[in-house]
Amino acid sequence: MSRLAIPAVEQSPATSQPLLAAVNQQLGMVPNLMKLVGNSPAALEGYLSLSGALAKGSLSAQLRERIALTIAEYNGCDYCLAAHAYLGKNLAKLSDAEIDAARDAHATDAKTHAALQFALQVAQQRGRVSDAELGYLRAAGFDDAAVIEIVLNVAVNVLTNYVNNVAHTDVDFPKVNPR
Repeated sequence: MSRLAIPAVEQSPATSQPLLAAVNQQLGMVPNLMKLVGNSPAALEGYLSLSGALAKGSLSAQLRERIALTIAEYNGCDYCLAAHAYLGKNLAKLSDAEIDAARDAHATDAKTHAALQFALQVAQQRGRVSDAELGYLRAAGFDDAAVIEIVLNVAVNVLTNYVNNVAHTDVDFPKVNPR
């Protein structure tokens, strides 16, 4: 059971309601995480703005979902594992094998593998990656803009992982057990 309030959309602050309606339009539902974050209209707007901006970047939806799975597994976030396994399969069209591999920061494609390994290093080392780790990512074909986008995708996922880990958000996606 969640330790923080997860209000119904209609009970959310008035300034959160249009943002939650937009989430509903995009996903066909309003996930508990969005309702939880919607307790603070400023937090919800900030999260949705950053996520929306990153969706317009150079990283594909598939790679962004894989990064989310890598970071959720690393941070032990049950909610985000379930959400991103569902979104990865149903929206980004990742296979079960791709989802499973991403949880361990692996991919069969060398470029994707490099991105996931780098994302994991960013999380593990709190951004203090080595020149060699950055060089490995660049050698895989990522430019400076993509490096920044990977770091920001890690950050936005750490944000949601931490919110869910603090709140013990009720999982409203098919359950995935952390390793």
